[in-house]
Amino acid sequence: MIGILLITLGTLFGEGATSIGKYEVSKHRESMFTMGFLNVFFGAVFFVALALYNQTLAIAPASIPTFLIRAVLEIFQTTVTVFAIAKASRSTLGFLRVGTVPLLLIIDAFMGYDIAPLQYVGILMIMGTIALLYWKKGISRKGMVWVILSTVNAAATISLYKYNITNFNSVESEQALMHVIVLAYLWIVAYFWARENPLRFLRKGIFFAQSAGVGIGSVIESFAYLYAPSSIILAAKRSATALWTMILGNAFFHEHKLGVKVVAFGFLTLGVVLLVLST
Repeated sequence: MIGILLITLGTLFGEGATSIGKYEVSKHRESMFTMGFLNVFFGAVFFVALALYNQTLAIAPASIPTFLIRAVLEIFQTTVTVFAIAKASRSTLGFLRVGTVPLLLIIDAFMGYDIAPLQYVGILMIMGTIALLYWKKGISRKGMVWVILSTVNAAATISLYKYNITNFNSVESEQALMHVIVLAYLWIVAYFWARENPLRFLRKGIFFAQSAGVGIGSVIESFAYLYAPSSIILAAKRSATALWTMILGNAFFHEHKLGVKVVAFGFLTLGVVLLVLST
């Protein structure tokens, strides 16, 4: 239950700040990669500071192979995600990425977690929302390819993260080094491709708020994975994301089909309840 609460709160911070970034990108006030940099910056600062404080700013030698694989996949994930945020509607991103959950369910089973029958029912109910939304045209196809890529790849990156913090590294050491790698990648691309220095954007209040909000959300979400299997945490994350993106998309981006999305969210909520009651 603690993990569910943490992931819901973290998602609220993250999606609110990400919506700011999407709006600023749409107004050409920042590039997609500067948005990505700002989204990662404060999470990186926090984890590095925490790792230094705990004297754990290092990873176990045995984790290096999986850490390096995760680093490559995280860079790919970062790239497709910034495109998905910029090009897809808020609710399309929020609802469609629920598809990561069944992939993680299979991976969790291989990693030795027990998945109760009611949790399978919950997963099926959650996935049913995608079919409902697609049938009722509640999600836009614009940017859908980027969302699908981020949905599939997330199963691999989350599983590797869960594996590393379970068997080798602390949360702060794993996340600190990974955030630094991703941050360096985003700065290079923003500086040389978009001709922007992302650090200068932190001087402006709106971009500072965007960066801080995502950073706070990222930190809260990272610790949630300590309290339950990754498929359960991600199910809660995706359903919470659907709620916040539905609300934010309607309020700030004037997205349509709110009634259909509310019904779909009802199915998501019921599915998550089944997951939580079975943990």
